[in-house]
Amino acid sequence: MITAVELGLIYAVMAIGVYLTFRILDFPDLTVDGSFTTGAAVAAVGIINGVPPLLATVAAFAAGLVAGLVTGLLHTKGNINGLLAGILTQIGLYSINLRIMGRANLPLLRETTLITPLREAGLTGTAVSVGIFLLVALAVLAVVVWFLHTDVGLAMRATGDNPDMIRSFGVNTDTQKLLGLALSNGLVALSGALIAQFQGFADIGMGIGLIVAGLASVIIGQAILGRSSIAVAASAVVLGSVLYRVVIQVALLAGLNPNDMKLISAILVIIALVLPQWKGFSRMGGVMRRRFAAAAESAAIEKED
Repeated sequence: MITAVELGLIYAVMAIGVYLTFRILDFPDLTVDGSFTTGAAVAAVGIINGVPPLLATVAAFAAGLVAGLVTGLLHTKGNINGLLAGILTQIGLYSINLRIMGRANLPLLRETTLITPLREAGLTGTAVSVGIFLLVALAVLAVVVWFLHTDVGLAMRATGDNPDMIRSFGVNTDTQKLLGLALSNGLVALSGALIAQFQGFADIGMGIGLIVAGLASVIIGQAILGRSSIAVAASAVVLGSVLYRVVIQVALLAGLNPNDMKLISAILVIIALVLPQWKGFSRMGGVMRRRFAAAAESAAIEKED
């Protein structure tokens, strides 16, 4: 179960990227399935060829930025529907990822990665590794929340809420979409790079259906904590990612066929969409959101003191 929590925290970086497009930009970006593998492929090839793991991970993030930028250009400059633009980029990335990797699977078990020190110290699968991955997820979360409160971030949020209004104030919404898509897929690729190093391999099919996991994380978390503020909404995504992975692990332990995981993922998303409409769940969610808000307010007061 601890491994599921570890994976949930690493995948939370990807889910935060999905949050940027799905909730902030209101953009149905399907590039995720391809850019996740791109990040894993770039990091794996770099590490195998002697590039320091940290630098290879940064390169994976940069590759994700480019992938998101391509989708954004197809949509804004090519006037292609956003959904179709993401699908086109995703399809193209499949071949590009194969070119990068040279084959369908690249093992990293004998290579030094960012996870190697934890593995050699016997800390993977322990509370220590969970704490480290939690810090990574919280660091990314803090940067994203900070960014969304800057002038550029506010313009991006307004672009998703009301593009006509923000254009009347002289903001270039195309630029905001390009930036948002690039950052989103950069985070997705970063998550892919970390997952490849954690699992010890990069595979051409590791990103297939990942958008469902990202959406599930966003929807499940926000169904519980709500979206009363950017900080709460983004934090909910991290919680949702962990819960999603834990539920998947429980399903496997219960004896369900691993081949049914995509179906289970789809069912989870459906449940997360339907449950908030039930009165009983809504009341429970309201109680949890109030407690979360009270705890956050208390922490803020203590920090000021």
